[in-house]
Amino acid sequence: MLTLIYGGTIFTSSDQYAADILIEDEKIKLIGNNFPVPENVERIDATGLLILPGGIDVHTHFDLPMFKTVSSDDHYTGHKAAAFGGTTTVIDFVPQMSNSLLQDVDQWHAKADHKAAVDFSFHMNITRFDNQIAAEIPRLIGEGITTLKVFTAYNNTLRLNDGDIFKVMRIAAKEGFLTMMHAENGDVIEVLVEEALAQGHVSPVWHARTRPAWGAVEAVARGISFSAQSGAPLYIVHMNVAGEVDQLAYARAKGVQVMGETCPQYLLFTESNLALPDGAKWVCSPPMRSEADNRRLWQGLSDGTIQVLATDHCAFFYDGTQPIRYENQDIAIPGKELGKDDFTLIPNGLPGVGDRLPIFWTEGIGKRHFSINKFVELTATNPAKIFGLYPQKGTILPGSDADLVFWDADQQITYGTKWSQQRTDYNLYEGWHLEGYPRKVMLRGKIIMNQQEWLGKAGQGKFIKRSPFAPVM
Repeated sequence: MLTLIYGGTIFTSSDQYAADILIEDEKIKLIGNNFPVPENVERIDATGLLILPGGIDVHTHFDLPMFKTVSSDDHYTGHKAAAFGGTTTVIDFVPQMSNSLLQDVDQWHAKADHKAAVDFSFHMNITRFDNQIAAEIPRLIGEGITTLKVFTAYNNTLRLNDGDIFKVMRIAAKEGFLTMMHAENGDVIEVLVEEALAQGHVSPVWHARTRPAWGAVEAVARGISFSAQSGAPLYIVHMNVAGEVDQLAYARAKGVQVMGETCPQYLLFTESNLALPDGAKWVCSPPMRSEADNRRLWQGLSDGTIQVLATDHCAFFYDGTQPIRYENQDIAIPGKELGKDDFTLIPNGLPGVGDRLPIFWTEGIGKRHFSINKFVELTATNPAKIFGLYPQKGTILPGSDADLVFWDADQQITYGTKWSQQRTDYNLYEGWHLEGYPRKVMLRGKIIMNQQEWLGKAGQGKFIKRSPFAPVM
């Protein structure tokens, strides 16, 4: 089947031009003007709209068990929410659940494959390390998984000691993996949490106060040193502190192969949000910081110190005792009310996969004068290049997948749960005025969202295998 998109203006990370797009068999076949078109082609009028490559969110958590519950978006509802916000590819994390990484991958495929509504891939968490795991890591490449995540926090559950992180990174350097790091100081957090609880501090704001910013800065510095000593590229996830940006800038200036991401919540909220009566809504790890940190993170995105805007989407209900209506069914999943008397029991995570592009358009382009090219770079092209998806994803070129967003830069909405399709009972941006929103979203040549109407289905998303030795941006 042939599809012709005409009348729109194409934006990539580097270019802007008016042209038609011919799609054949899920791929972009031709881009240009006045080329011959067969009579049987389906025509889509994009006059007045911008055509952007589908967004790529490289940091999501769907159907993730946590704190005696599970994140409220699974691999269908979360993917659907992504599509409504203009994201057509997501990368989820496989937890280390058994004695075999490949068995864990198979279990995550069993969760995701039949539900996937957009294209997807996986990262592999390495939260336990021994000789068997060391021998199995290279086999992940055959599964199309080329990224490993390590933690310097969550003692006795997810954290590896420094020596094991270094060993993982030496394997990564040899085999072409990218190591991703959650950077906080787990030892300091343990001490401060114990003290806070002993003193009766149980409200949500203490989640932030027991996870000091300096612990993140110090952990990033350690991670950078491991990268320099192992020769392995390193990617710092969910950067939230000004000092982390400073560390990244210093290391990159010294030629160390390090990159980073941040998320909308770290650009737009602060610790003061956790002090609100409904502060549990903002509990995530790492926590929000200060307005000064917000400003430095924006600067890092602007000057290229930070390469990616992701979300760390891990949605929970605010009040899981009260059902919401989702696709004509009532659903309630235990959520943040589990920690109403103890901040350490609040599930750590926020909705965001559908909010990322609309919020960043208004806040980044509309208020801070980012270019549309920079918007595409941070939300699609850089993620595709860094994570081994380019040029299949993240751009608009002949041969690329026809993942396209028809963006109406003039559309104005009052945002919130009415627009967001995330399966939870709240939205962090409730009531925000947005200018610019997706009109249509296309996955591999098929329109799956058309003016807030869902045309997609579970199982239409494809798993994308990625190759090792992706570039360092």
